[in-house]
Amino acid sequence: MNKIANLVSRFDQYVRTHTPKQLVIPPLIVLVIALVVLGGMYAITGSPVRLGFQFEGGTIVQIDSHDSHDALKAAFSDYPVVDVSDAGNRKMIKFGPMSEDDKKSLVEKTNNEYGDADPLIQQADPTYAKSLQTQAIKAILISFCLMAVVVFLIFRTFVPSVAVVLSAFSDIAIAAAFIAITGIELSLGTVAALLMLIGYSVDSDILLTTRLLKRRGKLDDKVTHAMTTGLTMTGTTLAALLVMYLVSAYSYVIVPSFPQISIISDISIVLLFGLVADLMNTWMLNTGILKWHLQKPRRRST
Repeated sequence: MNKIANLVSRFDQYVRTHTPKQLVIPPLIVLVIALVVLGGMYAITGSPVRLGFQFEGGTIVQIDSHDSHDALKAAFSDYPVVDVSDAGNRKMIKFGPMSEDDKKSLVEKTNNEYGDADPLIQQADPTYAKSLQTQAIKAILISFCLMAVVVFLIFRTFVPSVAVVLSAFSDIAIAAAFIAITGIELSLGTVAALLMLIGYSVDSDILLTTRLLKRRGKLDDKVTHAMTTGLTMTGTTLAALLVMYLVSAYSYVIVPSFPQISIISDISIVLLFGLVADLMNTWMLNTGILKWHLQKPRRRST
């Protein structure tokens, strides 16, 4: 609690001593950089992020092996090897799309040569993967649009509503740029994380906007009260996500038989970074816009 109180105090001091323009400029710069990263990735690869197994199609083979990555690539050189990586205490070999005959041959080779290594083979049809990719994009767009509609219906005021929507959009864009830069693949887990991030973002933004628009008192005091509640909520969530990430990604170090849970680690790491971005977007971008909106002179009707 002392750390949260200290964090609130620092944020509060920063917000009180900076103008609305000074508050919104850093988050907007970060948003522009994120959009440039995503645009550059799209221009180079045809996709703003690296597509995962579920959205690209192919085959994944997981085996218990002490062979190096290069040795495994050489062993499976007759097949379209895309990547070899560690998955906990196992090796994961990813193959690109191939013919049905090659798939059968790969399964036979794996079972014959690595049968004692407890192989796990997963396959995804490219056509189904393309359909799943389209559905994932639609889910994110529809969720975001419905969120925007609900926000406008709640506040019925243009500037505060736009501030909430812009903050949520920035959270998604920055999280997606993080995925692109770190090479995390877009999987069902990361899509779920992006959808959850919309909810987390709107939650803190609506808390702030409601406190500032509907409660009486000095503006800076209302921001402080909202910040105390919001940072406590986000801090608790970040702590839980950090534990979830460590358990899902590194528990095999303590218990070798415990496998790495990649989908949980993907969800948690994306949410961790997205919520850190949300701290900036809520308490700098959204706060700056709302302070500007509430401090500007009101026109009086004659």
